[in-house]
Amino acid sequence: MPIPRLTFPRSHRLTGKLNFKATYDAGVHESRGPLRIFARPNDLAHARLGLSVSRRVGNAPRRNLIKRRLREAFRLLQHDFPRGYDLIIVVRPHEPLLLADYQRLLSSIMVKLHTTWLKREQPKPD
Repeated sequence: MPIPRLTFPRSHRLTGKLNFKATYDAGVHESRGPLRIFARPNDLAHARLGLSVSRRVGNAPRRNLIKRRLREAFRLLQHDFPRGYDLIIVVRPHEPLLLADYQRLLSSIMVKLHTTWLKREQPKPD
């Protein structure tokens, strides 16, 4: 089995107002600690990440540090996630966590979101 490349190219970024709106409107979200993640399946073979970090989180250096750590956590974990999800991470005000803490939060939230989608997609018995 080949070793996965741990890169974060532009194609793995969720961009554009319509993509963000569609992901927010999908109705599936999960919160843990300072993070709230919205998710929806996409037709791609990889997950895409969008970040929403408001000024309430702190000054620019703090917001940028949090965004860098979240992108790095996503980059390292993206091959462990189920394929084909658009994710938006909304950050609530908090002291920046360590990279390992963000990785733990992302992993646990993604497991929950994936099981939620699987339950939603199952046909309901008549």
